[in-house]
Amino acid sequence: MPIRQTYAFESVTGAKVGRLNQGINTQFIVYRIGDTVIDTGPSNQWSFVKSFLSNIEVKQLLLTHHHEDHSGNAQRIAELYGILPKAPELARDKLVKGYKTPLLQRFVWGSAIPVETQPLGLEEKLSDGSSVIPVHTPGHAKDLTCFYLPEQGYFFSGDLFIARKLKMLRADEDLNQLIESIKKVLKLDFKTLFCPHGGIVENGKSALNEKLENILAVCHQAQELDKSGVDLTEITKRVLGPEDMIAKLTGGNFCKANLIRQGLEVSLS
Repeated sequence: MPIRQTYAFESVTGAKVGRLNQGINTQFIVYRIGDTVIDTGPSNQWSFVKSFLSNIEVKQLLLTHHHEDHSGNAQRIAELYGILPKAPELARDKLVKGYKTPLLQRFVWGSAIPVETQPLGLEEKLSDGSSVIPVHTPGHAKDLTCFYLPEQGYFFSGDLFIARKLKMLRADEDLNQLIESIKKVLKLDFKTLFCPHGGIVENGKSALNEKLENILAVCHQAQELDKSGVDLTEITKRVLGPEDMIAKLTGGNFCKANLIRQGLEVSLS
């Protein structure tokens, strides 16, 4: 499948790739600003990512975290352009040693390719001298680090945003950390959010705040039902609806019940 969609916003361009066309969780947007690339797309889409990058000389590759859709082509880009990618310190060991991924993820994205990286600094620079500030935002993953560009008012969100509503949670995600990370980012001064799954959101800060409010509303609704003696399965159905097929395909690793279970423990005071 060729590049599904291209993006252009001011100095940023992007290309959407993906083996499947089953919603935002099966597609990925590789962004570049000048000669800097942010995340790489999955390994099974390399030919299309390579085509997207073919008209520039990539001089810098920044990775938000280790997940295979974000880092899958890092080694290939590093080898092609003779660069050493930069990654969060918490991601570097997994990136170089490799890691196990569930079968469904390997089908959608392909396998991770081990890659050597160097650690992100407290501040990185674009070729025009403007700043890129790494912002550690755990919750989705312990190593997730987004990129804030204060001069441009840009925020590259990794997997912090995805969509305005959170409907499911992976078993290894931490909802409390995710909430705190969103609150942290909302203190930054940015306008445009670049999501590698959901696309370019021009009112990005407002959209991220809407996501936070939706998460807290789910937690509140779930906790009220819990106080009334409703069990987890029924709470999940009432608040989020029946489990989707993805819950069965992942053996419950990615499901609505995970969100409700953790939502019951979130402090709303």
